[in-house]
Formats: sequence, C-alpha cells, structure tokens
Amino acid sequence: MNVKNYVNFEILSLPENVSFARSSVGAFVSQIDCTLEDVDEIKLVVSEAVSNSIIHGYNNQKNGKIFISVIIYDNRTVEIIIEDNGIGIEDIEKALEPAYSSDPQRMGLGFTFMQSFMDDFEVLSKPNEGTSIRLKRNFLAKGKEAYA
Repeated sequence: MNVKNYVNFEILSLPENVSFARSSVGAFVSQIDCTLEDVDEIKLVVSEAVSNSIIHGYNNQKNGKIFISVIIYDNRTVEIIIEDNGIGIEDIEKALEPAYSSDPQRMGLGFTFMQSFMDDFEVLSKPNEGTSIRLKRNFLAKGKEAYA
C-alpha cells in the first residue's frame, strides 16, 4: 500500500476550529471518487475526534494544539490521525463504552460514531501525555457492492 497523497496540519483547541478541521479533511478526502454520504461520514468522525480533544483532552482550554494527519493510499484507503497533548484518558476501555462520558452534560457517543463509520479504529492514550485516535476507511471502487 503506497501513499498517494497526504496532508498534515495543526489547530488550536478552539471550538471554532472544529468546523475548519471538518471541512478541510472533507475537502481533502473528496479527491477520492466517493459519495457525498462518504464525505459527510468522514466529516462527522473528524468533528467528534476534534471536539473530544477540545472538551476532554484540554478541558476547553483554548491554548492546546491538535494535530491532524490525513493519508490517502493508492488502494483507496484513507487514514486519519488526530492527536493532542492533553490530559489523556485514564481508562480507554471504559471511555469506549457507548453512552459513557466523563462529562455528565454529554451523551458519550463520539467514539461509538467513530467506530461505526470506520473500518479500523484505535485509541492510544496516556494520562497527562495526550491521546491519539487513528481511523481508517477503505473506499471500495465504484461498481462494487458498496455502491450497488
């Protein structure tokens, strides 16, 4: 699997940057011949991951950095990596449970959405060091059963 194209960028942990990250990744991924629904699902996943970094990783502090990498491979696989240097996740297994949130005001469905739209999903985190979310999705060639 060879890299066809990639982009890396960083944003501050400002709520207004969620839409920027979402739109930027969506525009980049749209160079693959995929459906608008596919792009919308990628944008939703990016929104959830970036929002988690802002809300949970940095506790809404506005000076944290969020690093975003998007790689498109020649087999039509897209890999998205979203990382922060925030407070990290104490118990990843617990955090991955549907409807769990460390903030009682939240629904706790972000990781559930991410998992449901991606083919591969991994969370790496260390308390006081940050969190890395790695997401992969393969876009089947048109004409296959996914587009039937």
